[in-house]
Amino acid sequence: MKIASWNVNSVRTRLPTILQWFEETGPDVACLQEIKCQDEQFPNEAFAGLGYTCAVHGQKSYNGVAILSKHPISDVRRGLPSSPDDDHARYIEALITADSGPVRVASIYLPNGNPIDTDKFTYKLGWMARLQSHAKDLLAKEEKLVLAGDYNVIYRDADCWDPSVWTNDALYAKEVRDAFAALMWEGLTDAWLAKDGREHHYTFWDYQRGAWARGHGIHIDHILLSSQAADVLQGVQIHKEARAMEKPSDHVPVMVELDT
Repeated sequence: MKIASWNVNSVRTRLPTILQWFEETGPDVACLQEIKCQDEQFPNEAFAGLGYTCAVHGQKSYNGVAILSKHPISDVRRGLPSSPDDDHARYIEALITADSGPVRVASIYLPNGNPIDTDKFTYKLGWMARLQSHAKDLLAKEEKLVLAGDYNVIYRDADCWDPSVWTNDALYAKEVRDAFAALMWEGLTDAWLAKDGREHHYTFWDYQRGAWARGHGIHIDHILLSSQAADVLQGVQIHKEARAMEKPSDHVPVMVELDT
């Protein structure tokens, strides 16, 4: 089973590019972030034409996450538990039932958190704490679990082109990296670190300051796996070529393959 994660930075704006990548790579399941549209505006028909069923948690103009699957989708959760007042569409979870067995998948768009000395940073840390709590509950189910998305976390110094540039940024703040480590300590495996781990392999290049041409990227899109999923992890790939496509997102897809 091939499972992809991609912050598409507006699914409707970049639909032709997204569909082209789907046709070329054929993921079985895809977790999209920052779709930037409400549920009824999501291009379901376009993806149905490629064989996908869609579960969407959208929001007007901002945020928004979705799970697309060639297999049946059930048990859909929109939003993290214990946060009824949070109206940001940043989390969707579903059970994917393939012939080879079920896999629980979540698409995650973690808050940016900048500037650090504002409520936005506090919100980010609180959101991460709620995610950790929910992940702990999910791990207790002992299922194949995939938590995929744009975490907005530069976990290692080698996950950015120059750490000194990010010293005062919420993506690199010690509290954020510690929270990401605590999430993994619950029993999750980072697919990239487990199967590749090469330094300076990025998933995001800003549109500004010639970041793409100059190689000034960061690695902030992660796929975390329960032990049951990590045991059948066959490989992981960053699809860097997507950044050079016409009208690209500033993120590129990351895809894992599980031997289910």
